[in-house]
Amino acid sequence: MTTIKEIKELLATVKELDNPLFLELEKDTRSGVQKEISKRKKAIQAELDEDLRLESMLSYEKELYKQGLTFIAGVDEVGRGPLAGPVVAAAVILPKNCKIRGLNDSKKIPKKKHLEIYHAVQDQALAIGIGIMDNQVIDQVNIYEATKLAMKEAISQVSPKPEHLLIDAMKLELSIPQTAIIKGDANSLSIAAASIVAKVTRDELMKEYDQQYPGYDFTANAGYGTAKHLKGLEKLGVTPIHRTSFEPVKTLVSTKKDK
Repeated sequence: MTTIKEIKELLATVKELDNPLFLELEKDTRSGVQKEISKRKKAIQAELDEDLRLESMLSYEKELYKQGLTFIAGVDEVGRGPLAGPVVAAAVILPKNCKIRGLNDSKKIPKKKHLEIYHAVQDQALAIGIGIMDNQVIDQVNIYEATKLAMKEAISQVSPKPEHLLIDAMKLELSIPQTAIIKGDANSLSIAAASIVAKVTRDELMKEYDQQYPGYDFTANAGYGTAKHLKGLEKLGVTPIHRTSFEPVKTLVSTKKDK
């Protein structure tokens, strides 16, 4: 009789829910066999669901493919809201119809999966550009303008030059045709790819800043105004990477000047 281990290995080769092997194995009354059948069916269904999700996230790209375009860059940023650190943008061109398992809006990807999906994007992308605008630029021109500058910087690094831009809820003053998509990082795979590249790039920068300026918990909070960060500000004061145009940093700076 075939062992349950052998049946498990056999089931691993099955990719369709209507495979006749399931009907054949369902005649086996052993509970271990039935458990393996159920497990494999769930795994196949999960794969099919993921494929459908990824397919739906390619709808904007597919419309552009129909127009004969190939080099479509997704553009996104992270770091508009933190009290410290830069705003980081990324521009990513994926190959035609590229589907990367687990790729989604970076806020929806479990933290432990960030690096794995980031590396998958790095491996498969045709081109990646990164733009970084530090806190000084943010304080000079405001966060909205700094975000646009970071996006333009990221796009300028992409080669081949994009034929069309898919941007998360933003219009840029560029000659390249573009589509601004509300919640783009959840609705376009190209933007989602840019989202995870920007996120991981910025998180790594904030880890380095945590070494340079300990006491603010930058590794954990990435510069956002958490309780530990605010406590660090109160106790240690403002660092050279804090955004002095953002509250409560602005008030801390002005209070210090008044003393």
